[in-house]
Formats: sequence, C-alpha cells, structure tokens
Amino acid sequence: MSHPILYCGDTELTSAASYLAGLMTYAGWEFDYVPSHQPLTREIVATPRKLFIFSDYPAAQAATELQAVVVAQVAGGAGLLMIGGWESFHGLGGDWDGTPVGNVLGVTIAAVDDRQNSFSPAMLVPEGEAVAHPILQGLPWTERPAFVGGWNHVRVGQAQALLTIRQFGDCRLTEEGTLMGQRTLDSPGLTVHTHGDGRAATFLSDVAPHWVGGFVDWGDARVTDQAPGAPAIEVGNWYAQFWSQLLAWTGRLA
Repeated sequence: MSHPILYCGDTELTSAASYLAGLMTYAGWEFDYVPSHQPLTREIVATPRKLFIFSDYPAAQAATELQAVVVAQVAGGAGLLMIGGWESFHGLGGDWDGTPVGNVLGVTIAAVDDRQNSFSPAMLVPEGEAVAHPILQGLPWTERPAFVGGWNHVRVGQAQALLTIRQFGDCRLTEEGTLMGQRTLDSPGLTVHTHGDGRAATFLSDVAPHWVGGFVDWGDARVTDQAPGAPAIEVGNWYAQFWSQLLAWTGRLA
C-alpha cells in the first residue's frame, strides 16, 4: 500500500533518516521511504502523493524523466520539499542545479559547492511579517532563537524567504560573560514557492545532525517517537512543531 508522503534520502532509516521519520510518525503521517543509495523507480514516483521530500539524496539517483513525473505531480497540487545537506542542492554530490526538480524550487542553486559550515553562532531569523505564516506561527523565533551549524547557500529567485540564517563572526566573551559578535553573513534559511497548483519549500540547513546543530533540541519540553524500522528519537518540542507545520503546509496534510 502506498502512502501520501515519499521521503528520499538522509542515508537510511537506521541513521540520519530516523529524525524526520520519527517526526512524521509523531505527527501521525505515513510515508514511503527511499534510502540515499537507492535509485528512484517509475513505480514509486508515479504513485499519487501529497508530498515529495528530498534530503541528502543525490540528483544522480533520480533520472531526469522520473524527476519530470515528480514535477508534474507538483504542478497538479502535490508538495515538494528539499532539505539541506551534503547531497542536497549542489552540495558535495547533490548536483540538483539545472535539474527538473531543482528548477521548480524557486531558488537559484549554485553550480559549485554551496556548503557552509559554521563554528560561530548562526541564527534562524524570521523575515518581517513571516512570523504569521502557517509554517512559523506559534514559535518563539525572537524570544528564544534557534541556531544551526551548517547549510547550503542559495540565492532567492522567485521564492519567498521566510527565514534567514544570520551568522555572527569574531565572537568573544566580555569580562561580564556576555557573548559579543559581528554580523558577517545572511543566507536564505527557509523559502516557499508555488508551481502550478502545488507548493514547493526549501529548508537550507539539515533536519538531522550535524548541521541541524542546537535546533534539534529547540524547545522547553522533549518529544520522543520511533518510526517503523528506525531507532527512537528524542528532540525539542518547538523543533518538532516547526517540522510538523512545514510538512503540513507544503503538502496540505491534515
């Protein structure tokens, strides 16, 4: 039996994919899963879906003609979400630039390595009135900001940026113990777009360690769950709420 979500990548369910798989299980959504080393088949992409997710899944595993099938479903009303990682966007082996899927995300993907690793604070900052968007609403973005450790750098094209990754460099502690730093880089963190009757979104950092950084523990309570075939996860409740809202909006999931 097929399920409304097709999730591709993040290595396999026994490792990094356990995070998003566990979050979808917690939200009550069933999904079909394709590990990063397994190519897409026509049967799995032609099955009607509400949401396609590509995360650390190389474009080389998705033949051009099969990507076109995905894009056609998105134009017909399905959702498309790409999550950052070393094999997402261009990355190191993602190579989604110039592909049918990459071209409908509404962002400009570089033709060279776009990975950004950061040991200094990198904060997720909402853009203007974006805090009212269904993906971001109800979360303390300014009062209790979330931080990530790495991301893919793209340029916002036709998409709308909802979150910016704001990096601070040259950080130091004052004598009073306050952290001081200079704003050094702004990069898109979350974008949304439409393609035909469907929705497309990009989250430029990762859903799983290590790039996700402290974002995985964002919250004042803990959430635990376990997807079939995957180890259990324990994460922050605001992190879980964010992913639930992101997937629900993109795929119009109940």
